[in-house]
Amino acid sequence: MAAEEKTETKDIKKANTGDKIKVVKGEQKGKKGKVLVVRENSVIIEVGKHPETGEPIKTVVNHKNYKSDK
Repeated sequence: MAAEEKTETKDIKKANTGDKIKVVKGEQKGKKGKVLVVRENSVIIEVGKHPETGEPIKTVVNHKNYKSDK
């Protein structure tokens, strides 16, 4: 007999590319950023620009660790 696996479907709202979000948990807590890429379990956001080089500063945030910043 095989044990049945139960999958929980949680209603986690995922951001879309271009949305503004605020990180609510983790190392980047309190920072706001623009969503660049949406993945299955996370998003990649731009949180700023490097002052000397002008390159974007990016970070990965799990879907349950941010809120929409409207």
